[in-house]
Amino acid sequence: MKIKNIIDNSNIKLTTAREEILSKLINSKTPQSYDDIKDTLSMDKATFYRNISKFEQSGIVQSFESNDKKRYFEITNNPHGHFICETCNKVECLSDNLNIKLDGYKIENIIIKGVCKSCNL
Repeated sequence: MKIKNIIDNSNIKLTTAREEILSKLINSKTPQSYDDIKDTLSMDKATFYRNISKFEQSGIVQSFESNDKKRYFEITNNPHGHFICETCNKVECLSDNLNIKLDGYKIENIIIKGVCKSCNL
């Protein structure tokens, strides 16, 4: 997935900050919170959230809130579910196809909460 293609398809301007944020999200295997990546960013918190907001409005990024009240972000590319551990707050992408359908509804995100394998030992 190329950053330039993502930006070109969204009709927003490519800036250094936007490229940096998208790079972090594209190269991550799991959704990321600001706290997860802030030490690797060369921008302040306001710039991060201003750009993330623009990405969400454009449909490039989707987000959800975890138990720890942090907002997690990921590139919108293929709908899938997430598992959030009630004990350690770990967020995992679910690779299993959660083919849930509700008549008349458009499902964009599925969050399952419980206890992860590590905490369940």
